[in-house]
Amino acid sequence: MTRSKVLVTGGAGFIGGNFVQYMVNKYPEYEIINLDLLTYAGELSKHEAIENKENYRFLKSDIADRDAITSIFESEIINYVVHFAAESHVDRSITDPGVFVRTNVLGTQVLLEAARTYGVTKFVHVSTDEVYGDLEFDPTTFFTEETPLQPNSPYSASKAGSDLLVRAYHETFGMVVNITRCSNNYGPYHFPEKLIPLTISRVFNDEKVPVYGDGKNVRDWLHVYDHCTAIDLVLHEGISGEVYNVGGHNERTNLEVVKTIIKTLGKSEDLIEYVEDRLGHDRRYAIDSSKLERLGWKPTFNFETGIVQTIEWYMSNKIWWERIISGDYKSNDK
Repeated sequence: MTRSKVLVTGGAGFIGGNFVQYMVNKYPEYEIINLDLLTYAGELSKHEAIENKENYRFLKSDIADRDAITSIFESEIINYVVHFAAESHVDRSITDPGVFVRTNVLGTQVLLEAARTYGVTKFVHVSTDEVYGDLEFDPTTFFTEETPLQPNSPYSASKAGSDLLVRAYHETFGMVVNITRCSNNYGPYHFPEKLIPLTISRVFNDEKVPVYGDGKNVRDWLHVYDHCTAIDLVLHEGISGEVYNVGGHNERTNLEVVKTIIKTLGKSEDLIEYVEDRLGHDRRYAIDSSKLERLGWKPTFNFETGIVQTIEWYMSNKIWWERIISGDYKSNDK
């Protein structure tokens, strides 16, 4: 049987890794190719349950390496590209913006050119709500697909740049593309530098939990499984050239998130430690995902059930979690 090939970039990371597992298990008729460079936040032990499945393969490569990417597209007949690979941690983008420009902007252009040259059927680019900037504390205002791009960090600026390249390849070359822009994700296999896994780890070990500024920055939280179903729908049903926002309808302040985790784990709020605010820290993100919902999608997790499930997952997978924190996972470089 000849399978359609879906190239998933960044499939050793958090969201991309969850998507790889979702696709391998849901679509045995597809061959899922996981392409990742295995930088500090990429690891393959999360894929032990699927690594021997006939419809899964891993390739190690740098998306910004034009020769390497061209060679892959020359040797494979890639039908679809779902592009997650990116530098994504805002704090790191403040200290080293150049890495973000290389991976997120140049890497996306390299992939687009290869996809255009070798006739990929569809290119789905996974972006972020951070490209819109921030919102006032007005519960009636939301980011829509028509909201102007006003990124405020080197990370979000690099993602906005990659979004515009995807749009340009559609408008100039007629490529079949979609862009998705999601709110903050949470769930299994999240790298521990991000708020929720960091807080779970610190609270579990009775360590101080750093909270930026006054902790009142608001984010809309989306369970990673719901994000995977959204991208699946856009891949198969999205109208070419369209942008689709993906939100969880779960706005919480950072402080509320931290306190929820502390309460769930039965620890003291004395663990909270307020620290100097991050440079350019956006105050509020909120997504209007009605366009995607009209396409047939809706989230299955609310934050109350999703955060408990996530904490329980971390408690049940301490070996994975401790290996990631210690950095003892680079042997997965296959």
